[in-house]
Formats: sequence, C-alpha cells, structure tokens
Amino acid sequence: MTTDTMTAAVLYGREDVKIERVPVPKLGEGEVLVKVEVALTCGTDLKVFRRGYHARMIVPPALFGHELAGEVVEIGPGVQRFRPGMRVVAANSAPCGVCFYCRHEQENLCDDLLFNNGAYAEYIRIPRRIVEKNLLPVPPDVGLAAAAMVEPLACVLLGLNETHARPGDNVAVIGAGPIGLMFMQVAKAKGCRVIAVVKREEQIETARQFGAEEVVATSLWDAAGAVRGLTEAKRGADVVVEAVGRPEAWQQAIEMVRKGGTVNFFGGCAHGTKVELDTNRIHYSGLRMLATFHHTPAAVREALALISENRVCTLDYITGQAPLSNLVSVLQQMMHGGNDIKTAIIPGA
Repeated sequence: MTTDTMTAAVLYGREDVKIERVPVPKLGEGEVLVKVEVALTCGTDLKVFRRGYHARMIVPPALFGHELAGEVVEIGPGVQRFRPGMRVVAANSAPCGVCFYCRHEQENLCDDLLFNNGAYAEYIRIPRRIVEKNLLPVPPDVGLAAAAMVEPLACVLLGLNETHARPGDNVAVIGAGPIGLMFMQVAKAKGCRVIAVVKREEQIETARQFGAEEVVATSLWDAAGAVRGLTEAKRGADVVVEAVGRPEAWQQAIEMVRKGGTVNFFGGCAHGTKVELDTNRIHYSGLRMLATFHHTPAAVREALALISENRVCTLDYITGQAPLSNLVSVLQQMMHGGNDIKTAIIPGA
C-alpha cells in the first residue's frame, strides 16, 4: 500500500452519512485487504440510512455498505488461498460453525454471525472468518459488477430453496423491487411458472423481463383472486413469496396459496409489527409457512455459480452508476422512489 488514508462513507445516524478521509484498515492474522472496484446499493442499506442503524449489522459511527467486488491488494499473516492481484467477491458475513444453529445446518441463524461493513470505500478489510468461509475468487469471464450481486442473490436462493419449489410449480412473487425481481428470475431459472404481483402499471414490463409469465397489477386486496384465477382450477399458487415487508401483503399471501402450498414471508416488517392471519385457512388447508433470513456459505457459492453460468443475468439489476462522492444523493433518490433498480457506486471514479 502506498497510502495511509482512503475515502469512505461513514454512517453517523439517521439520514446522516458523510464521505470522509479515514485510515486504511490494518490487517491482522488471516485477514485480506480488498480494493473496492464496485459497491452496490440495496434495500437494506436504504433502511439503515433511514433508521440510522441496524441492530444486528451496523451501529454508528461505522463504515457503511456491504455488497462489493474488487481486487486483493494485501494479505495478512497466515493467508494461503489469496494473493495480491486476485479478483474476489466477499459476502457480508460468516457463521461461526460451532454454535447450536451451525451444528443444525442453520448457519444463517448463527448465534455469533460475524457481519462486515465498509463497501462504500476505496478499500475494505475482510475479517479472517469471512476470508475462510465467504471470500471467493471471481472467474475470469465474470465482471466485478456482476459478481457484486452474489450476496443478495444468495439470500434469494436460500429463500427459494427453503420453499422446495419444483419445476412446473406456480410461484407467485409479491413485490417488484430488486429482491422480488431476483426471486422471479431465480424461480424462472429453476423451471417454475412465475406470477408477479406488482403495485404499479409501469412495473408490469419489468416483471416480465425478469421472468414473470403472468403479472397482476392491482391493489393487494384484489390480488389473491387475480392470482388464483391464473392457476389451474383457480386453486392458487404452489408457492407464494412475500417480498415487500408489509402486513397486508403477509395476509394476502395466505389467500393466494393453494391447499398444501408454501408461503415464504421473506420481506421483513418493521420491528413490533403484528399481523392477523386466518387460522382456519392455515390449519384446514394444511399450509406451510416459513420466513428466510440472510444466507449461508452454500448459498453464496450457488449464487456465484449461477452468475458464472449466466443463468441469472445480474447486470440487468444494475441500472445506474455513480461515484462514491454522490452516494448520499443516490440514497436520497432511493428514498423518494428513484427509477434505478440498483446503483453501482464506483469508489475510484
């Protein structure tokens, strides 16, 4: 390294992010320093920006951002698998591997899940545990912007895999934000028939581009009947994914699914939210309900494989680009419903 400081985004509180010069992180045993070539905006970062913190992921003041890809520039003592010059993608966390949940193959629920932030910066330090479990080389034919999509894609893959959706199943996805669109594309790639439920008319064509065979553009209170009407004998979807995090969407998901079907409440509602559900329908229709949080090392690897095989076109989600100096204005535009799905933040621009 030829410099001791770098430009980075620092979160101080609610809607308070500053672009500053800060020290380049120092490396410890087993750690890696990555030059960030591209960092991506996401809904989680927007929530953190709005609220000023994330109880599990980040407490201010702290370096900000978590979706990235770049190049290794320095390795700490004991690092064997990586060397300077390698193109890599890092997930934003890694499980401990020894707690109750890790032993029960639920690594996404790890009691000691280690998070890492600081993607909106010229350089980022990758902690030893993430280096060992969730830092992956990027194949030569995969661009770094495409590779930076690994983390959100891994979350979606885990969510869809946990529903046990099969080829030919009707999968209804509520929501056409980045995560909803990703669910559509992944379900399509796995051979499912996708029904999208979107809020606005202008989202119809986007949903079709990302794999939806049928699109319902209507208020949530009318959506259940519309979705059922698009399935055989109007019995409902085999799988419903709620990807907006609204109580009324959780309720409608229960009405859209067929008897014996599965609902994944993937969209997290605000803390303290209560939802009334039709217990009669849940019980006598034999519904399976689950909620998926985060990702696992296996899902991270599956995500990179899908990107490498071009089965998921991750560049389709990156519809904007901006230098790091413009990050705050990009987040403000996202708050007011900007048109971009995801924006690539380029620290070196």
